[in-house]
Amino acid sequence: MVIAQVNPPNLAPDATTRFTPDEYRAIEETAEERHEYSNGEIIAMPGGSPAHSRIAVDTTTFLNVALRDTNFQTYNGDLRIWIPSFNHGTYPDVLVINGEPEFNGSRTDEILNPLLIVEVLSPSTEAYDRGEKFRKYRSLASFCEYLLVSQTEPYIEHYYNCDRPNSDRWQWQVYDRVERAIVLHSLNIELPMAEVYRRISL
Repeated sequence: MVIAQVNPPNLAPDATTRFTPDEYRAIEETAEERHEYSNGEIIAMPGGSPAHSRIAVDTTTFLNVALRDTNFQTYNGDLRIWIPSFNHGTYPDVLVINGEPEFNGSRTDEILNPLLIVEVLSPSTEAYDRGEKFRKYRSLASFCEYLLVSQTEPYIEHYYNCDRPNSDRWQWQVYDRVERAIVLHSLNIELPMAEVYRRISL
């Protein structure tokens, strides 16, 4: 979801301007749009399409209901993940944690312990979600399952590492038929693709 550096409100245009994490957080609290933070840069997040939003909402809804009597908790894209190793803050489309959230210090809007992360792919963010963003997510010890969801066809890439945080060996599987279900190993449930795409015209 990284596109370009932006100049937040009330700040003079300057391509060399860098911001501390606390400056970013102060700006983000009053900004009308969400931004990522990447080691000093504040980066605009592109707006989502109706299909992107629908897929994220329906996936969140299914997981929330399926996990409501468990120790897992589901969150939507309003909660920021903080990645200390890269001094990076970002908003996934969906995330699930095991147990209580581990917050970044005294903050209650930045989480450090995602278990499962779901990203709905867009043309402008697809390469980033597969590459640099996935690499940064993998620095989080709790993170062991990743879904990349196409919004234009029934196609989901599933990454899973059963040996986190001891290794960085990820298994990869593709699901490309809407009648299939994805086995989410970390949650011990199945996610039917029909639920992900239930109100999407494909």
